[in-house]
Amino acid sequence: MADAFSSLVEAFRNVGVARAYGAPVQVGGEELVPVALVSFGFGGGGDSGTTGGGSPAVASAPTGAGGAEGGGGGGFVLPLGAYTTNAQGRVVFRANTLTLLLGLVPVVCAVGMSVRGVLKTVSAGRR
Repeated sequence: MADAFSSLVEAFRNVGVARAYGAPVQVGGEELVPVALVSFGFGGGGDSGTTGGGSPAVASAPTGAGGAEGGGGGGFVLPLGAYTTNAQGRVVFRANTLTLLLGLVPVVCAVGMSVRGVLKTVSAGRR
């Protein structure tokens, strides 16, 4: 298990700001620097091979000692937009409209549920 964890750590050592900001690209004579939200996670665990009473937890475990190990991971990349220059030569951020709209869905739902709760409380108080 320690070897697997070490290999995961080594694989993700270079993940950071370099993954959130892409290499500059030329599109239609304009230089763009893509920006993304990058998130990942992984974990693992194992069992000592015995239950609370000291008996083997799994008699036919592949480790031969009655223990079990496992792990997993995952991640996602959400394209947020790109940095570019405007007509005045200033660097500006142009958001990805679709991502912005999808990101606002949970906010709109939370506000709607809050307003609904307040209205229910106010109407219950008037009875």
